[in-house]
Amino acid sequence: MTLELDGRIVKITNPDRVVFPRTGHTKLDLISYYRVVAEGAVRGVADRPVILKRFVHGVDQEAFFQKRAPAKRPEWVEVVELRYPSGRTADEVVIRDLAHLLWTVNLGCVDLNPHPVRAHDLDHPDELRIDLDPVPGVGWAEIVRVALVARDVLEEHGLTAWPKTSGSRGFHVYARIEPRWTFREVRRAAEAVAREVERREPDVATSRWWKEERQGVFVDYNQNARDHTVASAYSVRPTGLVSAPLTWDEVPGCRPEDFTLASMPDRFAETGDPWAGMDERAGSLDALLELADAQGPRPDKPAASPRQGRRQSVMPLVEIARAATRDEAMAGLERWKARHPEAARLLQPADVLVDSMRGRSSTWTRIRVNLRHVPEPDRPGQEPLEVDYDPYESYRRDQPGP
Repeated sequence: MTLELDGRIVKITNPDRVVFPRTGHTKLDLISYYRVVAEGAVRGVADRPVILKRFVHGVDQEAFFQKRAPAKRPEWVEVVELRYPSGRTADEVVIRDLAHLLWTVNLGCVDLNPHPVRAHDLDHPDELRIDLDPVPGVGWAEIVRVALVARDVLEEHGLTAWPKTSGSRGFHVYARIEPRWTFREVRRAAEAVAREVERREPDVATSRWWKEERQGVFVDYNQNARDHTVASAYSVRPTGLVSAPLTWDEVPGCRPEDFTLASMPDRFAETGDPWAGMDERAGSLDALLELADAQGPRPDKPAASPRQGRRQSVMPLVEIARAATRDEAMAGLERWKARHPEAARLLQPADVLVDSMRGRSSTWTRIRVNLRHVPEPDRPGQEPLEVDYDPYESYRRDQPGP
C-alpha cells in the first residue's frame, strides 16, 4: 500500500505482517498508531538524526541497529553525517515529518531512537536526559519516588522537567536546554543531578556507575554521551507499551501498563500532548554546572589496575555467559545454577547482572553473577563460559590480512 503524506509518497510493504506476536498487532496497526499520535511523535524526533533499530522479523526476534541510512532510499529522505568517539562516521536519517517517520517504521523500526541534537548543530545537545533504571526487585513506587526527586533537582536549578514512562521497566525525565554546551558539559550536568538525587534519597537512588555496586534505582546520566540514544516520546516499545509523556500530576498514580499501542490513541485524542510546550521552555545549565563544581570529584570512582590497565571490580563477580540472544544466555545461567544450587539459593535479584551489549549491528547478552551474598569459602570460581559468543568474530574474519 502507499500513503501520501506531506506531499510525499511512502510505500508500506507487507502491511499485514505481524510485528507483535503476543497481541497480533501488524505493521499496519503500528503505522495507524503513529498517524494518530503524529503531532507528539514527530515533536519527539523532529530535525534529529536517528539510529534505525530494526525488528525485521517482529519483536520476538533480536533487533539489529543500523546507523547508516540505507543506500536505496527515496530522494526526499534526508541524512546528516555524525562522527562518533571512535572516529567512525555515519550518514544517519534525519526525521523531518510524518513521512520520514513512517518510512523508518516500514523498515522495521518499532521505537524511535533520536540523538539529543538537531541536524543543524550536531555538537550541542538541546536535551538533557535522565533515565531511571531500577535494579531487579525494585518496585514501581520507588521509581516514581526517585522521578519526583529528579524533577525537584532540575527545577531548583532553573530547568523545566518533563516526565514520561520508558515503555519498559524504567522512567525518563527530560529537560529542554539551550544548545550552548558540549556533550561533555551536558553529561557532567546530568551527573550532578544524579549525585544530588542520590544524596537526597540514598536508600532508593544510586548514581554508582558500576552495575554490581548498585542498589535501588540507578539515575543514569550516561545517556547524555555523544553516541547514546533514548526511545523518544510516543515510541512503541517491543513490550507493546508506549513511552508515554505525562504531566507531573499524573506521575504519582501512573502505571506503565496503562499506556499501550492499543490505548494510547484514545488518550491522545482526549488529552493531546502533555509535552506540547516543551520547545518553548529551554533553560540554562549554568546552575547545574555550578552544582557539579561544588560536588567535586566522585569519591567512589574506582581506579584502574596499574598492572592490567583496566578497572578491577571490588565485588566477587563471575561471568556466566556471552550469547547472541538473551534466551541462550539465560539458559546458560540455569545450567550454572543447577551445578551450584547452594550458591544460587543465596543470590538476591540484584546479584544477577544481565547486560544488553551493543555489537557492530545488533545487541548481545552478557550475564555475570555477584557472589557477595555467598560466604567466601562457598563461592564458585570462574569457570569456562556456558556460552562464549564473540560478537566481533565475523568482523575480524572479514578484515584483510597483513
